Amino acid sequence: MPKTLLIIEDETLLGTELARHYNRQGWEVQLVASLSEARAVFTEQVLDPQVILADMSLPDGNSLDLLEELRQQKISGEWIFLTGYGGVPDSVRALRLGAFDFLEKPCETARLDVVVNGAERSAKAQRRLQNNANVASRRYNPESYIGHSAAVKKVHELLHKLTAVPFSALIIQGETGTGKGLVAKILHHAGTRAEGPLIEVNCAALPKELMEAELFGHEAGAFTGARGRRRGLFEQADGGTLFLDEIGELPLDLQTKLLKAIEDRTIRRIGGEREIHVDVQILAASNRNLPEAVQSGEFRSDLYHRLCVFSLVLPALRERKDDLRNLVPAFVQEFNVTANKKVREIPEAVWKQLSAHHWPGNVRELRNVVERCVLFSDGEEFPEQWLQLQNAPILSSSDTAQGARLQGDMIQIPLDGSMALEEMDRFIIKTALEQHQYNVTATARALGSTRETLRYRIQKYELTAPEEA
Repeated sequence: MPKTLLIIEDETLLGTELARHYNRQGWEVQLVASLSEARAVFTEQVLDPQVILADMSLPDGNSLDLLEELRQQKISGEWIFLTGYGGVPDSVRALRLGAFDFLEKPCETARLDVVVNGAERSAKAQRRLQNNANVASRRYNPESYIGHSAAVKKVHELLHKLTAVPFSALIIQGETGTGKGLVAKILHHAGTRAEGPLIEVNCAALPKELMEAELFGHEAGAFTGARGRRRGLFEQADGGTLFLDEIGELPLDLQTKLLKAIEDRTIRRIGGEREIHVDVQILAASNRNLPEAVQSGEFRSDLYHRLCVFSLVLPALRERKDDLRNLVPAFVQEFNVTANKKVREIPEAVWKQLSAHHWPGNVRELRNVVERCVLFSDGEEFPEQWLQLQNAPILSSSDTAQGARLQGDMIQIPLDGSMALEEMDRFIIKTALEQHQYNVTATARALGSTRETLRYRIQKYELTAPEEA
């Protein structure tokens, strides 16, 4: 891409000399002598300048007025101002509007070259970021949540409304694999904060000891191993969006600190002495039933109500099987491209199996199934033999028909495909509960888990003690 430079200078001799100088250095240069001519360059797209070298005072006005006008129209470009008698107010206004530099005439050519080349590098970086943001905006929009069922139409309707307003917080709820991460990307990239950063963190993936430092950052020496200052995720997301996935797994003491940060819009690094202002939009997601977690005391009610400015519940795939006809071709096309395959035909027998499956893993499970089938395909027909869908019943600890059984303190689980992952998980937890007379604390200790995580799975799999059933 050629380097492009717009020179706005009404002194003919100086303007011509500057244009000739930068032409010799490989720049594509446009020289104009007034603000009206410069405005035409942008509006008529005569040139898309990376760098604008402008005299401050021109016959038809002040160049700062044009810069302010273009900034409001979100027209990019790095501005360098030249002036023979600029004062402090002009320089302050120039910097406030985002000017790259403010130089006094006469300016040595060598120094001007350094500033212009620095502005060109900055403009390239800005355009790279803008291009990435534009690509993400095209990729992530409300229609990216694929489907045409009544449940999906409700999601689309709410997404269209949410991306048009500057909301402060939102909770996305739904089972694992329903697309909560995708919805978070849509809300950011298609929303009012698309130009800001999107920072994501899985609250269940980090140890409790590290979570506070991850969220709020730390100063050097704040704790053992803190060798330097680190900006937390709140600071990194300033001006954009912070996506807190699996927020239901956040410890109660951190929930209190998170609430304060959201309410006050300030954070304090661990070991820090001053409050830091942050402007962050919060997206929280959970596959847990948060209202039930509030009732049981596992999630703070005040934090829940602060986050629940809006609530978006994503439907499970089994509740919208009509959307299979939209989702499967989309995934086939995606993996055709990545794997250089040519799958085009999906037999009716395949559709029958897909429709009969319960889809415990939701859209994520469907995507994995389609990926496997496309990768193993040999022609244009979708291979039915690689579907390998199992709709096996959930096993109890006394059920040995499928090969899952208890032997002393050992559990044997078949790996022949007769049990799905969630069925294995349920079998292990139910067996452990029975071994410990449904004592949650003892069972959690035996499984190396936390009571909160175990309670969530007990509710998920409806594992109640016999006398409570």
